[in-house]
Amino acid sequence: MTEKQTTLYAALVLRLGLGTVFIAHALLKIIVFTPAGTVGFFASLGVPGGLAYLVMIAELVGGTMLLLGAKVRLVSLALIPILIGAIVLVHGHYGWLASNEGGGWEYSAFLIVAAVVQSLLGNGAFSVNSLSNKVN
Repeated sequence: MTEKQTTLYAALVLRLGLGTVFIAHALLKIIVFTPAGTVGFFASLGVPGGLAYLVMIAELVGGTMLLLGAKVRLVSLALIPILIGAIVLVHGHYGWLASNEGGGWEYSAFLIVAAVVQSLLGNGAFSVNSLSNKVN
């Protein structure tokens, strides 16, 4: 396997992992916490509760786009503000370790780094974008 091939597969693995994480977080907010509960939590943080709907949609749609390999560079970067918000508004004051009570900010910080790397790597193998390029 050439270095270009391994890079394409590395981008694929990272893309699938990130997409899965974002979808899982969206579903947690939708199914477990419920949209109303998530709105209430956002309001308790001092941000407009309606922002919760945008976050849930962004995580769900963005995660799906990552899984499919559509607009991966843009989507990876577009999801970073959600992670920054998670650090600043929720996890930052609990310290570094995610295992701390309330959860620290290390996991969100790692996801930011992973999203930046994904934006640098691009779509990777088996993406909607790469398949459409082969058709054209």
